[in-house]
Amino acid sequence: MARILRGEIRWADLSPVRGREQAGLRPVLILSHHVFNERSGTVIAVALTSQEPRAGFPLTLESSAAGLLKRSWVKISQIRTLAVERIGRRVAVASEEELAQVIEGLNEIIG
Repeated sequence: MARILRGEIRWADLSPVRGREQAGLRPVLILSHHVFNERSGTVIAVALTSQEPRAGFPLTLESSAAGLLKRSWVKISQIRTLAVERIGRRVAVASEEELAQVIEGLNEIIG
């Protein structure tokens, strides 16, 4: 598999899930650095959704990444550690500013 890089938006198989976790095949934003991804065999990512959310920042952030087929929001509160085997092809790449905003949102949630 090609390197999985921080800031990439890739397809991921999130099933099986429990409770209110995001399920199914959906795009995720990779937050972890490629060295971690390669050495651990896992990635840390947040799910995206095309459903307009009720909650705003810091729980969600509208993505401006070129390449997304639909209007999409990063679900910052839906952070997951996933095996690299769950990760599929690249869809888009988030800007440095967008990635920084997601990290800022995480810091506000877990601060």
